[in-house]
Amino acid sequence: MANIITRNIPNTITCCNLISGCIAVSYAHAGQQTMALAFIILGAVFDFFDGMSARLLGVSSPIGKELDSLADVVTFGVAPATMVATLLWSMQYPSQMEGLRSWLPYSAFLIAAFSALRLAKFNLDERQTTSFIGLPTPANALFWGSLIVGGGVRLERMEYALPAILALILLSCWILISEIPMFALKFKQWGWRGNEVKYIFLLTCIPLLFFLRISAFAVIIAWYVILSGWVNRKA
Repeated sequence: MANIITRNIPNTITCCNLISGCIAVSYAHAGQQTMALAFIILGAVFDFFDGMSARLLGVSSPIGKELDSLADVVTFGVAPATMVATLLWSMQYPSQMEGLRSWLPYSAFLIAAFSALRLAKFNLDERQTTSFIGLPTPANALFWGSLIVGGGVRLERMEYALPAILALILLSCWILISEIPMFALKFKQWGWRGNEVKYIFLLTCIPLLFFLRISAFAVIIAWYVILSGWVNRKA
């Protein structure tokens, strides 16, 4: 009995991630963006602990890996895409684009599709054991969630914010499946040498969080992508 419970602990946590994502989708569809972001973040917490628990308990399994990806598609793909779609429905449109209002918001679900592609690539890519190639889906979800919660009201009132959001959708989709190496915040040792980029990133995040509050996470994710690209160019 104990073995059955132990084997199912990681999958239970993964299902909590999936449920959090479903709740986030519901809140996003209702226009309650802050709650949607809260459940995306909660899903990310479950996503962190399901893998950790599987390793600690020694019960990693192929079904757990597949279930984890399915849960991540909902929480970090469909949920942020629904937030963006809701924003696009409520934004001011330039007069020449007003006729596109009825269907243009559905372009946000490209985020969900490319998140699924990203997760499928991650499952098959043996290069991504200690770092990432392309932007991880939780980071992309956090970018969109914090951008909308922190600046959604201003974005709705800015007539020409629409083209910028559409361009960001396409850019984020490309970054998800790009070949840009992204550093992981994993420390094998705590010294400065070998961890310079990680410490620089973490130290610059502190003032951003202090001054920008929730919007800071969108800036932090953008800074993470830029810094990863810069490090890769130097290498």
